[in-house]
Amino acid sequence: MKKYKNLLFYIITIGVFSILIFIVLNAGKTNLENISQDIYSNSNINLSAWDTFLLSLKENIATPTITFLLQIIVILIVVKLFGWLCKLIGQTTVIGEIIAGVVLGPSLLGLYFPEISEAIFPTSSLNNISLLSQVGLILFMFIIGMELDLKVIKNRAQNAVIISHASIIFPFSLGVFLAYFIYEEFTHSEVSFLSFALFMGIAMSITAFPVLARIVHEKGLNKLPIGSIVITCAAIDDITAWCLLAAVIAIVKAGSLASSVFVILMAITYVVFMFKVVRPVLKRITEREHSKRNISKSVAATFFVMLFASAYMTELIGIHALFGAFLAGVIMPSDTRFRNLLTEKIEYVALIVLLPLFFVYTGLRTEIGLLNSVHLWLICGLIIVVAITGKFLGSALAARFVGQNWKDSLTIGALMNTRGLMELVVLNIGLDLGILTPQVFAMMVIMALGTTFMTSPSLSLINKIFKKKQLVIEDKEQKPFRILVPFASPETGRKLLLVAHSLIKKRQSNSELTMLHMSEGNILHQYGITKEENTIFKPIINQAKSLNQEITKIFEVTSDTQSSIIKIANKGEYDFILIGSRGYTLSEDNILGRFIGFSNSLVDNINKLLLKIQGLNGGRRTSVSPFDDRTRQIISKTDMQVGIFIDRGLIDIQNVFIPILDEDDVFIGPFMERLSKNSNVRITLWDSIKLSDKTLEFVKSVREVKSVNQYLFQVWNNNIPVDESILQKHDLIIISLNSWRKLDELDEKMIKGMPSTLILTDR
Repeated sequence: MKKYKNLLFYIITIGVFSILIFIVLNAGKTNLENISQDIYSNSNINLSAWDTFLLSLKENIATPTITFLLQIIVILIVVKLFGWLCKLIGQTTVIGEIIAGVVLGPSLLGLYFPEISEAIFPTSSLNNISLLSQVGLILFMFIIGMELDLKVIKNRAQNAVIISHASIIFPFSLGVFLAYFIYEEFTHSEVSFLSFALFMGIAMSITAFPVLARIVHEKGLNKLPIGSIVITCAAIDDITAWCLLAAVIAIVKAGSLASSVFVILMAITYVVFMFKVVRPVLKRITEREHSKRNISKSVAATFFVMLFASAYMTELIGIHALFGAFLAGVIMPSDTRFRNLLTEKIEYVALIVLLPLFFVYTGLRTEIGLLNSVHLWLICGLIIVVAITGKFLGSALAARFVGQNWKDSLTIGALMNTRGLMELVVLNIGLDLGILTPQVFAMMVIMALGTTFMTSPSLSLINKIFKKKQLVIEDKEQKPFRILVPFASPETGRKLLLVAHSLIKKRQSNSELTMLHMSEGNILHQYGITKEENTIFKPIINQAKSLNQEITKIFEVTSDTQSSIIKIANKGEYDFILIGSRGYTLSEDNILGRFIGFSNSLVDNINKLLLKIQGLNGGRRTSVSPFDDRTRQIISKTDMQVGIFIDRGLIDIQNVFIPILDEDDVFIGPFMERLSKNSNVRITLWDSIKLSDKTLEFVKSVREVKSVNQYLFQVWNNNIPVDESILQKHDLIIISLNSWRKLDELDEKMIKGMPSTLILTDR
């Protein structure tokens, strides 16, 4: 009844008010309209409804809003297409994005399809693209500033400063030298030689920090010492180059070196103000937000106001808005979590939507057709040679001087020669200031493309010359990762094999897995040893075949199982030993097992029955067993990391939960990395003590796991309540020994309700 009542109310309400609206409209048309208001209608009185619609459509297409929206659609599609194509041939997407801008500009689309170019990119609409691209650049430079950790740079700055500044002064000097020869032919008459020479110098000195960092990560160099050095060099280069650029802009705008002194002094004062006054205020704000999972809207608004205010001030002073945005990023508090949250709020819009507008805006200003003679192309070639010689040789020779080998020195040179987006930013500033002519601008854009494009092939060539296998290093150590798995029964062995396999699944060529079974010598008769070995290992071998896992078998008869395991583990120099929580020999906890001898299947069934009886009697066998005397002996007397596995019906490993409850849990990070790189498992990290905000080593591990597959990794903090029901949704819990003890003391019920658990000890 209620259903029909609501329907009736709806129909009456809509119907009555629709009739009233119709009556009012008719009355207004009849009584209020006059002939003078019908001029527009009379002009179209002979047009059909379809023609009127087409006329309206034509008028809509010509509106600035429609034009701008069409431009964004075309730009995003073409930029992403060329970025994808470049990725297919092993280049960074930045090169494709730059090429896309050139393709949409007068060099290709405007040259061969001028009508289409004019329809999509009319001259009157370019100001909109310019303004929005500048907003994108401001946000981008803010992100670049935040990515520079001044503490890390300071700690690594010794050799990096020498290499970085040498890589600036070499090309800067060559750029000034080149300016002397091309000044008269390739500048506007009102531009002074000082301005042109300084700008050519700074344009030759730029290194694209974001592109370089991406290449270093893709090539796996970030795991080697050279990766750390070259990233630091690029960061110092960025800071130095932008300071020099600010000074050059001040000189250009002032007209002379003497006149620019006041601008430079104001800029220095502003930098000091930002570090000494603004930064402490921002630090207090981040400390208040530290306990929250997300940044509040009011705090985010505060930081955006600070960002644009900084850009405004530097533009007002006379050095450029982008320097202010860069500075705003640099002074951000060093709270890693807060920086990451703020970056996530900015980078999608800035990098995906706004930056492509800048690439196309640059492309629309690049007219390669202006280079219409052999002489001009020779000058373009000369610019490229000077840029490569200055940056590549300057970096490589300086690296060699401070003690790097030739391979690493040349690698540093090749990477520092990357220019990319940062070069385009500088070139656009030069064109806006009137220092660069359209011809020189086109030459320099080609130089930026060429030097960025050659980075990956140069690294491959250096790699071949020095006869190295690969630049990508999959493991921190080249020696195989060796795992020892002692087991008591076949069923336990199968479960332990499954856990061990998850740690080396994808890297079996660089790992070894040994399955070990020890039997008491005074129990088994000599004639039963071979049969016992076959019985024990048959299920293990079948499991290994199903997992496609190679194993090494060790079967020994001993009178002291515990000592034998410790001796084999230490002598074999294993990296990790994985043990079950209920002993390591054939059912030695059970007198019936000893009596029966080698009938393991029967013993296993009786053991399970005894465990159930213990559970009914209220015993806490499962929570106490990892800390029995034998386990303590294994932990204390072996020289490697130990894993203690508690089986609660493990079938497969798809969802893993890793709680962090102790300050010393940093060692869990590399273990988590290994698991993520070898198995497609979903990992949930419960960082209840915010270890990610305290320890750089653990932060690196978290980033490494996230880089493997961000969709299979999530981090929770202590604001997320974790109880037994959440734990039960996971297949495996991985926890440190200290954290397990703390959890056992805090919540006995949670320990009892845990699914299968792997307890780790540090070494």
